[in-house]
Amino acid sequence: MRKTLFKIHSWLALAAMLPLLLISITGAILVFKSEIDGWLMPQKHFAVANTEQRLSLDTLTERIEQRYPEHVIAAWEVFDNDTADRVYTIKKGTEDWYKFHVNQYSGETLSEPVSTTHYITDFLVELHYTFMLNDLDSLPGQTGTVLGFFFALFLLVLGVTGLIIYRKFWRRLFTLRWRATLQIVLSDIHKMTGVFGSPILIILAITGGYFNYAVWYHEVIEHADEEHPVVMNKQHSANLSLQSLMDDSRTQIASFKPTFITLPHEGDDHITFWGEVDSSNPLFSEYGNMVTYNRDTGAHMSNWDIREVAFGWQLIDSFRKLHFGYFAGLVSKIIWAVIGLSPVWLAGTGFYLWYVRSRRKKASKRNRRAQTHHKRAYS
Repeated sequence: MRKTLFKIHSWLALAAMLPLLLISITGAILVFKSEIDGWLMPQKHFAVANTEQRLSLDTLTERIEQRYPEHVIAAWEVFDNDTADRVYTIKKGTEDWYKFHVNQYSGETLSEPVSTTHYITDFLVELHYTFMLNDLDSLPGQTGTVLGFFFALFLLVLGVTGLIIYRKFWRRLFTLRWRATLQIVLSDIHKMTGVFGSPILIILAITGGYFNYAVWYHEVIEHADEEHPVVMNKQHSANLSLQSLMDDSRTQIASFKPTFITLPHEGDDHITFWGEVDSSNPLFSEYGNMVTYNRDTGAHMSNWDIREVAFGWQLIDSFRKLHFGYFAGLVSKIIWAVIGLSPVWLAGTGFYLWYVRSRRKKASKRNRRAQTHHKRAYS
């Protein structure tokens, strides 16, 4: 059994080595996406408050629609701190999404609409999940998403098989044989890194695989018979006050704080406010709760309080913080980034150990053949 698992572990690691290296390196960087954005583009990322209150959402929307009449607002990321709001639009007559930053206190647009992969960290997000393959005309639309799912599955298998193969390594976990040969030292370090990192890598594999599966399911199964409509105008009533709806959403769920707004842009979508709530569970995400309103009348339609739903939904909601590692602030981020990079070291040491074993096996086979030939020659 152990020998079979070892072969599966080794060959799977070799087959998936380069994609997993790409995923691990980009993932470790993206743990600090917000910090990197603030460092690289502070004038766009941060909003200087000239008042204690945000401007009305209606005022902000009106200014944006006047400035960019060729765009339709589709989503809005809301912040009540020094991080600027992020607005997502669709260019009229196309399926192309754009993104820009808005100072929610002054109404000033801090950047121009650009592709959702224009900024380096947004590019890395797409590279991390899809290898930038989804937009290639020569491939089916969700090729990158599907590949990302399978490589997450490979990482899961590598983590589980590694823990099983080296389950007895716990007995000498802190006793590296530094004076032994390079192969033994690297073998011990490989095992130690794997034993320490596998639990977190398994979490990353499960959560990352789920995200890719969810995107694929939404695009390929739920909307299999639908084409993405070409948006020409806003899909909700112009008479609705988004600010009034957002204010009302705070009353629908106890301690609800809106963090993201999706406006109708395809199918039977309505206006939904996503947000966070007060809870003792540190893994509840900032997008785990929903309040939905009718796109035509503004009538309240439904609520989703993560504190009141089944455990399975709560578990899925926790995937966001578990994947990006920000559930305990900077400390958990650093741990997640370091462990997220461990496949780089595991790949290097694992490849070296595989190469040495392969050379020894080939040398042993040559020696056996030479001995056989020698015996035949003198028999």
